[in-house]
Amino acid sequence: MSISILLVDDHKIMREGLRSMLEKQDGIKVVAEAEDGTSAIKLAGELRVDMVIMDIAMPDMNGIEATQQIVEKHPDIKVVALSMHTERRFVAEMLKAGASGYLLKDSAFDELAHAIRIIHEGKTYLSPGITGVLVEDYMQQLSGGGNSASSNLSAREWEVLQLIAEGLATKEIARRLDVSVKTIETHRHNIMNKLDIRSVAELTKYAIREGLTTLES
Repeated sequence: MSISILLVDDHKIMREGLRSMLEKQDGIKVVAEAEDGTSAIKLAGELRVDMVIMDIAMPDMNGIEATQQIVEKHPDIKVVALSMHTERRFVAEMLKAGASGYLLKDSAFDELAHAIRIIHEGKTYLSPGITGVLVEDYMQQLSGGGNSASSNLSAREWEVLQLIAEGLATKEIARRLDVSVKTIETHRHNIMNKLDIRSVAELTKYAIREGLTTLES
């Protein structure tokens, strides 16, 4: 039986390229695509796919929060991160959210096909470059140095930061995340304290620098 795949990426050309290559593989079938985390959660639940190939930086809902919700609701569905980000915080947050693998977008396609099969067997797969990042981070922690301010943000705080940077008002963010306005205000306060930032404009600049949003329409 084929491994059913849901592709999640906000760039159509990326999804089309992956679909074209994956459909040439025996035993792998792409059954759907999504362009953001919200759609990914909906489709994963409806189609009950075997695996989700997940981008991280997307509009509306990022891949970290989407992964967490998919894995919580459907623990039998495997999630594989496919991202351009090599920074420790993205890797750590995706794995903490429940992802079974993390690959870089510049990986050879054969590596992705291999990772899909490995993960489908119940194992974990990390690109060699990602393994190096985690080992280096571990060594820094042992030496007492590796706690950046950004690494202290939770997955939900990263999501709120992204939505703030995209220009959404507090009420709209609260509506999208189905929480109270006061909860969002608390998240914003905590984010600013952790990052030592004092304005929404600076938060937006920070999010752009970190690759969390590009402010593209």
